[in-house]
Amino acid sequence: MCRLAAITSDKYFSPMENVLALETMKEGHDGSGMGLVLKNLGGEFENLKEFPVLSAICSKAGMNALDSYMDQQGFKLIHTWTPKIKPVKGVQARDYYFARVYDYPPAVKDSPKEEKEELLLRVRVALRAIGEADESIIVFSFYPDVLSLKEVGDPLELSEFFCLHDSQLKAKIIFAQGRQNTNYAINLYACHPFFIQGYFSMTNGENTAFVPIREYLMSRGNPGYIGYNSDSEVFTHILHYTCRDLAYPLTYYKDVITPLQDSEMNNRTDREAVRLLKMSLRPLCIDGPNCVIGATPDGATFMVQDSKISGNSLT
Repeated sequence: MCRLAAITSDKYFSPMENVLALETMKEGHDGSGMGLVLKNLGGEFENLKEFPVLSAICSKAGMNALDSYMDQQGFKLIHTWTPKIKPVKGVQARDYYFARVYDYPPAVKDSPKEEKEELLLRVRVALRAIGEADESIIVFSFYPDVLSLKEVGDPLELSEFFCLHDSQLKAKIIFAQGRQNTNYAINLYACHPFFIQGYFSMTNGENTAFVPIREYLMSRGNPGYIGYNSDSEVFTHILHYTCRDLAYPLTYYKDVITPLQDSEMNNRTDREAVRLLKMSLRPLCIDGPNCVIGATPDGATFMVQDSKISGNSLT
């Protein structure tokens, strides 16, 4: 089981708060990865919120390929953040870690938000495909006011490696995962939190219904429903599919992944809607136990547990 730490605040704070929270749960992660997703960014990003941020790791060859592709697509680089790297025993440094802020191509500057988001998704997927075979490009997110940082190692050691204690990197919503590898191969694409078009989540648990859920999602025709190096990635995509594609309120996410019994539905004022959700989206029902912590593009954050864990919550 992985360990999770999600913090929200009305003031900007450092990701070290999350890292220290993970350290108190040290027995629950094995050093196979730490993932950070920061939303509502402060510091040097505070005045750049309208522009998309590309968070990635590249080799030297990958950086050249990324620059060439972004130029071809018409994106203009306007700001770059790179962590200050301090050598730490046991952490294998890669060539480039960065979060780059881009201006949109002129052709889409005045396009609706949804069209811009579709472009950002296509670009992220394309960059992933370019670098996936040799890990020359590993891209985690491409979206306004969101930054992702991931690497293999112990969270506290990685915070030293990235010099997070000295960094001005801050945000008002930060999710962090200390990973425990259950997928045999250590792959950064298996490290939570997972992200797609402003939605992100991380999970503690197991999902034995992973294969049928994955097949259902991949049949929806969304180019972002790919990868699945972790069985937990489907939780993020179900969230995205439920709230963005189907436009259901966030409260129905819990009803999709862990439907109520008929006797429980009868106590709901919206019981007919809940019953139809259970029937029509049955392939997305999870098989836990799982605890999912997630966030939506508007900054709403939540925790939901399936029925195999004591109690259910979505707040």
